[in-house]
Amino acid sequence: MGQLPQTTGQAAPGISALPDFRNLAAVLRIAALAEILHVLALALIEEGGGRGVREGLLAGNAIFESVLLSSILLFYLLAPQFNKLSYRAGCVVISSTVVLLTLLWSAPYLPRWQDDIAALFFHSLNAVLISSAILWYFNWRYYVLSPALTEARLMALQARIRPHFLFNSLNTVLGLMRTEPGRAETVLENLAELFRALMSESGKLVPLDKELELARSYAEVEVVRLGDRLTMDWQCQNAPLDALVPPLILQPLLENAVYHGIEPAQAGGKVSVTIFAKGDQLNLVVRNPCLKAKGQRAGNRMALNNIRERLDLHFDAEASLRAYEAGDEYVVQLRLPYKHGHAA
Repeated sequence: MGQLPQTTGQAAPGISALPDFRNLAAVLRIAALAEILHVLALALIEEGGGRGVREGLLAGNAIFESVLLSSILLFYLLAPQFNKLSYRAGCVVISSTVVLLTLLWSAPYLPRWQDDIAALFFHSLNAVLISSAILWYFNWRYYVLSPALTEARLMALQARIRPHFLFNSLNTVLGLMRTEPGRAETVLENLAELFRALMSESGKLVPLDKELELARSYAEVEVVRLGDRLTMDWQCQNAPLDALVPPLILQPLLENAVYHGIEPAQAGGKVSVTIFAKGDQLNLVVRNPCLKAKGQRAGNRMALNNIRERLDLHFDAEASLRAYEAGDEYVVQLRLPYKHGHAA
């Protein structure tokens, strides 16, 4: 999976990305792509290569497998060092390392080949072409998925300036200014915090405590606006606050819960947020009342699909999103790798 700038050290978001060699899904993709490209190369050699070159390369399957496994292991160990390299420098280092490993693993086979120089040349050329193709694929995949980051910020910004939300929030502030000026100031501060987050860079992973703080700010505005109709239940006592998560991933789920599960119900309801770590996975669960009236509001899937894309962009197949009905509740469950540390 193409990783984001904070973990690969490449240029600005949406431009280029190296593979994440510590992501299991990315490693499996690399191995599968390398095997497919190697088979294609052997097929081409079988058709048009000279006898000595053909025999040398066909006998070099063991070399290929050794180079593949050793390079994956080496890049796994060196993954943190790629943070310090530009994208181009990272590509050069990766391709050069693969060629060097190819030459090292080829050395014991040299006496068996009829044409040592030609065999070494084609082995090295094969290594460069395969590594370049894999790097191109991951960069292309990142380029295809990266618009989800900008789209997510725009979607959230549009939701924030939605007349319904903004008009009612400002009316709430005006109503509080005379009787509870301190509370009115708090609501305005929370609104300002929301706008600040929406306008900031959204390409980097952020600590969970920051994302949770933003979600609470949004929830406080809604609680003041809806009064007794909205009850928030935060089950986050065991949440690992140092976990790194995509920004604006929890707040849209709360907004969906309020917009689809609370506002249409005359009696309101409860939105619960549960966050916990289990093994090497971080779990985020949002629940709200499930309304099945004919006039139920649409649009929930757009936000969920965007979150799925961003999870895929950051974590590939290691993350997942499930949305389902459980009795009289609508549940959205996120599972992503528990990566802890400081956001870049």
